[in-house]
Amino acid sequence: MTSRNHFHQVALIGKYQSTGSGTSGAASRQGLDAIAHYLMDQGCDVVLEADTAANMGMARYTAMDVAQIGSHCDLALVVGGDGTMLGIGRQLAQYKVPLIGINQGRLGFMTDIPFDDYQNTLGPMLRGIYEEEARSLMQGRVERDGEVVFSALAMNDVVVNRGATSGMVELRVEVDGHFVANQRADGLIIATPTGSTAYALSAGGPVLHPAIDGWVMAPIAPHTLSNRPIVLSNASEIAIEIVSGRDASASFDMQSLASLLHGDRIVVKRSQHQVRFLHPKGWTYFDTLRQKMHWNEGVA
Repeated sequence: MTSRNHFHQVALIGKYQSTGSGTSGAASRQGLDAIAHYLMDQGCDVVLEADTAANMGMARYTAMDVAQIGSHCDLALVVGGDGTMLGIGRQLAQYKVPLIGINQGRLGFMTDIPFDDYQNTLGPMLRGIYEEEARSLMQGRVERDGEVVFSALAMNDVVVNRGATSGMVELRVEVDGHFVANQRADGLIIATPTGSTAYALSAGGPVLHPAIDGWVMAPIAPHTLSNRPIVLSNASEIAIEIVSGRDASASFDMQSLASLLHGDRIVVKRSQHQVRFLHPKGWTYFDTLRQKMHWNEGVA
């Protein structure tokens, strides 16, 4: 192990869910294997996240589950897309393990290192030369008759949606116990700054810089056009009650779903945990916006 190395035990997490055993699966395995060998050449002890190792047939590496990674590793390297990063970020936040993302997906707002350039980029970062930022998380829960029937963390957003074949839902919205409005819409999005470039953006919400301690509350196709997105403090507690509408559901980062009944309350507040991201030295959030949202296109 080289003395200059800032990180010693590094976990690799891959995008195994959608690869399977075909060509894309083989390419993903080869990519992970190449990154693992590069890390070992840099003096790192490398482990694979257990599901990654099992599903991609990489049994020759030491495997750890998320709790073990949180206890033993001082860096997690996520190879995939934003969905992969969202999933592992929620799980590792409580352990304060920093994350670096290598993009093998499409957009890559959070996995910002191109796969083809990982060696040039990772070298200085492994020696402690990087930018660090923290991203906030939401803690969401569904209350029914005064009892919590569902709870989950979200890094992007909490979304209340109407049923696929039904009309609008009516939602009673409160902030810190204060009545805001009864809203008729296809749904309502509560998004973190991280999630402000996801579903909330397509609903007309603003882009929030990650340093802002705020959330976006954006209606989806509201009945009243004056019902506009609003930015709220993330110290607030938001409660959404289902007043009417059939087959409504709540989703947390589009991963966890809960079927909702009239009178159910979806309560969202700031989590005590944050996700730690590491970026190449000199990186800024505006680099990501320019690259992923093509802000420079058409500029002479």
